[in-house]
Amino acid sequence: MANIPAEPVIDSTLGLLFDGYEFISKRCDRLQTDIFQTRLRLEKTICMRGKAAAEVFYDTDKFSRKDAAPKRMQKTLLGEGGVQGLDGEAHRQRKQIFMGLMTPERLQQIGDLVLHHCREYAQQWERQNQVVLFDQINEILCRAVCTWSGVPLAEGEVAQRTLELAALIDSAAALGFRHVQGVQARKRLEAWLADLIEDIRAGRLQVPEHTAAAAFAHSQDANGNRLSPAIAAVDLLNVLRPTVAIGRYIVFAALALHQHPDCRQKLQSNPADYTLLFTQEVRRFYPFFPFAAARTRQAFDWQDYRFSESTLVLLDLYGTNHDSNLWEKPEEFWPERFMHWDGSAFDFIPQGGGDHYKNHRCAGEWLTIEVMNRVLGFLANELEYDVPPQDLQIKLTRMPTLPESKFVISNVRLRPQDKPL
Repeated sequence: MANIPAEPVIDSTLGLLFDGYEFISKRCDRLQTDIFQTRLRLEKTICMRGKAAAEVFYDTDKFSRKDAAPKRMQKTLLGEGGVQGLDGEAHRQRKQIFMGLMTPERLQQIGDLVLHHCREYAQQWERQNQVVLFDQINEILCRAVCTWSGVPLAEGEVAQRTLELAALIDSAAALGFRHVQGVQARKRLEAWLADLIEDIRAGRLQVPEHTAAAAFAHSQDANGNRLSPAIAAVDLLNVLRPTVAIGRYIVFAALALHQHPDCRQKLQSNPADYTLLFTQEVRRFYPFFPFAAARTRQAFDWQDYRFSESTLVLLDLYGTNHDSNLWEKPEEFWPERFMHWDGSAFDFIPQGGGDHYKNHRCAGEWLTIEVMNRVLGFLANELEYDVPPQDLQIKLTRMPTLPESKFVISNVRLRPQDKPL
């Protein structure tokens, strides 16, 4: 067996903070390999990128998600006891609850809600000098997903809950004050939703049966026991939080429209065929999740390399989506590339790879695409606006990242024929 190439340093934690999304790919390029080992926070860690790496990483016989995510991330982004930390039958059963929400009818409903709120907010934007699109889209998504999920949201709560959900996402890899904000936000949100679950179970609150709130209020674990209110709240939050996270993709889509005006013309002239191509390229090109983490279940051999039991392994999501071995001119924004994509579950992995039902691929990926398609159509066909001078730099050292200005628009106007009567 060959030795896995090693980065010649004692520990790479500072390198990860310094290089961010490009941490794994830079070292793969330097070592001329798609796999290397290093230490992160003094723990032996194997880093991989590429299609073959994704195929083995999502082999549930070889890898487990148990104890893979850092405790700091569990305290903010993921929560404790939710679906991301489960494996085997327990994971499949819990994942089925999420996938049961992703029917074509329900996906259309969330799309309709988001578009409705976009049109409402746009009427307010017409009266404002400037609008920070990221902040406004987050509110729109928060309103829409709470309604869709059966979670009551009073008008006076919208700003607070939006900021709390956004803090979970922003603190995912943060240190210091941002991390503290994320921890505090999760505590408040989980307490809010645990009370909601108890109200549903006690009959004090009636919610539609097909909603996420109802599904998690009445769900059971793999042993047939009803989920505790705390765990049900974690997984209900795993519906709300990722939906608000789509706001980052939407801002990247707006940035792409601004920087590639020819794409706007194609969206306007041929929306049915071009919208999905554009959405997929936004998801491939722009940074969202940097990597996924797992641990080896047991020792095994792969490509002449030996993996020891319980080793931490990171799969480079961003790097795989930018791998020149998989994508022609990967650093160019080119939606038409998806006309020829074969639909592989392992080369295009912005929200994870593998099977949606069996693996830890994001259950909300179809929802993400639906919402992005709807908002993209709105931005391209129903809204006119200016993009004033601003800092549109995307820092790959910040995880998660955004354009520095969060994308400011001005002189907003709804096209007359699209204004509500």
